[in-house]
Amino acid sequence: MKRIFIYFLSLALILSLLPVSGSAQSDEHDADLWSAVKPLETTVSFLNTGAHPDDERSDFLAYLSRGLGVKTSSLIANRGEGGQNEIGLELGNGLGIIRSREMIEAAKITGVKAYHLSETTSDSIYDFGFSKTKDETLNHWGKDLTYERLIRFIRTYQPDIVMPSFRDSDTQHGHHRTMTILSEEAFKDAADPNVFPEQLKEGLSVWQIKKHYLPAESKDTADTSIEIGMYDPVYGKSYPQIGEQSRYMHKSQGMGNDIPVAPRQTHLELVNSAVETNGSNELFAGIPYDFEEWAQAFPTKEKDLQVQFTKFQKNLDSIISSYPSHSKVFSETQKALKEADHLVKKTEESALNAQLKSDLLHKLEVKKEQLLNASFVSSELNIKAAAESTILTKGQKTNVTVTLKNNGDQELKKADAELLTPEGWEVSSNGKAADLAPGETLEIKYDVGVPSDAEYYHAYAEPAIQVNVSYESAGAKTVKVSELEGTIAVLPDVGLTLSPEDLVINTSKVQEEVPVTVKVKNYRNGAAQSSVSLNVPEGWSVSPETATVNFDSSLEEKEVTFTLNPPADIQDGDFKVSAQAVVDGKTFDSTIQEIQYDHIGTFYYLYPAQVNGVAFELLAPDSLKVGYIESGFDMVADYLSNAGLDVTKLTESDLASGDLSQYDTIVVGIRAYLSREDLTANNNRLKQYVENGGHVVVQYHKPNDGWDKDTTAPYPLTIGSPSISWRVTDENAAVTVLQPESPLYNYPNKITDTDWDNWVQERGLYYPMQWDDRFETFVRMGDPNEEPFDGGILMANYGEGTYLYTNLVFYRQIQGQVPGGYRIFTNLISYGYN
Repeated sequence: MKRIFIYFLSLALILSLLPVSGSAQSDEHDADLWSAVKPLETTVSFLNTGAHPDDERSDFLAYLSRGLGVKTSSLIANRGEGGQNEIGLELGNGLGIIRSREMIEAAKITGVKAYHLSETTSDSIYDFGFSKTKDETLNHWGKDLTYERLIRFIRTYQPDIVMPSFRDSDTQHGHHRTMTILSEEAFKDAADPNVFPEQLKEGLSVWQIKKHYLPAESKDTADTSIEIGMYDPVYGKSYPQIGEQSRYMHKSQGMGNDIPVAPRQTHLELVNSAVETNGSNELFAGIPYDFEEWAQAFPTKEKDLQVQFTKFQKNLDSIISSYPSHSKVFSETQKALKEADHLVKKTEESALNAQLKSDLLHKLEVKKEQLLNASFVSSELNIKAAAESTILTKGQKTNVTVTLKNNGDQELKKADAELLTPEGWEVSSNGKAADLAPGETLEIKYDVGVPSDAEYYHAYAEPAIQVNVSYESAGAKTVKVSELEGTIAVLPDVGLTLSPEDLVINTSKVQEEVPVTVKVKNYRNGAAQSSVSLNVPEGWSVSPETATVNFDSSLEEKEVTFTLNPPADIQDGDFKVSAQAVVDGKTFDSTIQEIQYDHIGTFYYLYPAQVNGVAFELLAPDSLKVGYIESGFDMVADYLSNAGLDVTKLTESDLASGDLSQYDTIVVGIRAYLSREDLTANNNRLKQYVENGGHVVVQYHKPNDGWDKDTTAPYPLTIGSPSISWRVTDENAAVTVLQPESPLYNYPNKITDTDWDNWVQERGLYYPMQWDDRFETFVRMGDPNEEPFDGGILMANYGEGTYLYTNLVFYRQIQGQVPGGYRIFTNLISYGYN
């Protein structure tokens, strides 16, 4: 009952600060200050687990964190590298960096801390694409590695409540199911000293999760239903609206919706419990909600400690009651910081049992972190930290300026700022700590030297330079680690970007000359000279052997074109062409992918500068002319052009009024009806093109991609829903060719079983579930132990031409350099030409 009373007391406090007339507005409150003091109300911690960035239950987490002040986090398995990108061309690790940063930005809005089990790019716990089962998922991730990291996190974070985002259902993604199953197993195993005992030797302690919930399938099956749709006047939104605001940060996945303030309930099923609830079905029943409730569990011989913890919680509540006065919150917080340190010592010296003592010490450390944050926010100390350059190279000298301005009403004693850098960096400054009266400013300048053996930037590592700000007041010291403006990155002296990065050599018609362009970018601070060369396979030649590139300034870019001469008798197989640049006697061989979006900032992905090549026989009609309607979601047009096909990208004016009859085939990129409004507007022209004798090949679409089941295709064609039921995720799934005599399998390439080998990520997505009888089927496949699908390739005559729809993921095969993908797709777009 106390926690309910506290919630309404907090709400009453907020409402009492509103004007008598007029509606609640967020600008009448200080959301930053309220967000800092509200967590002092409770000691409960909550962990939401999921598989991919954007799996978090944003509305419920916003309610817990912003509404109740519960320490709330999301633990996500991978980085979402296997997803699709709706804002750019980055895929794989580049997309993983985007999605990781989007999740961090989303978590800032809901007040949630985001974590990942995946530790680096190309980590074992990688988003390899859609799966349907835990076994398939863990075959990729590694069961022991994944579970060890999960148990380690739980023992470190020590959540009271764990709730996966999804249930273990065959309607769910296998990654989701895996995290749900492992989270349930961790309820018991995280508390078992025999599970990963090496963690205990490292200093971790076993941890018993108090409650394990799942999202209930319905209100009728729920043990607990919680109303979360309330409007919060501090934030000027309801908690679901805050959740949707955070989901808008997942722009690469097209997330976020505008919703009204309306009732909404979260329904939970209690799966496991390690506490006595006395018949209550409240979310926090049986879990001490604050230090006063913790104190009630103390033995009678610790009466004095019980009194001190009860008093401590009352002082924390007093800080909350001091809102919105910054000065009152600040003075009360400084007292509480000293009291927290005192309680830590008293708890360590107490005769409490080991587990209770460990739990209390952990809760006190968390509360100290929250008090430090409340102190900093209420102090109104403004920190501005900036480096002369955000891009650094090894051996470079730079300057960093930190400016502290006291915008509050109280003096901050011994205000200071210390740069945090990796070991081996040189940092010097003439600045020193100073007392800052209200309105005063302290500026400290630093000289920084980057060592010659500094680690290069990694998007998932701690920033190379941070600033540790501290001050004292009322005998308590506050510290705050802050990041510098922009992304501080130690990069190679030059970056090398090759075009094309993927190359096909057609053994049926070996190109005598293959141009490769190297874009060279100078990251040194000033002028530089670079000698650039390519390393080619044995038997190849390249000209020029080296090229000298001179730069006048930092971030300058220049291009060099090399001509490769492959051997006429080149054999089938993979090959690589790598690039290197020598600057001042040092060799650099990295591509630096710059990732920059307004909603996340600027980041970098470093990987080897090389062309990934494959040689194989690819037959195509000499004069086949293809028009390609790009969606922005695939690069198939470029890859086909690089393989020697004549491909023209069709513009809006081409679709609206151009002569489409000049093309033998028109190809529609994946999900183009979503991204190309002009395609939808001119779809009848496309169908007229077919009716007049043209051949159209449409690649996969989702049901909600602007696809009309009755009118988009010449005849009715319905895309399967729910999508999880209409896909083949096993890239090695058995394939049955239904019409082996068809030209689709015989012209211009003779398709054999080997052309279905070595596919990547999956076979097909968003299979059609229903189609007109005039469509013919050409291939059958299905995941193991499931009924196969016949709709992977559908084709129908329409007027004088043909219309082909395929949901097979040819774009992944073509962009993944899979020979069979090229050969089959070339046959699809060559149909009718002979």
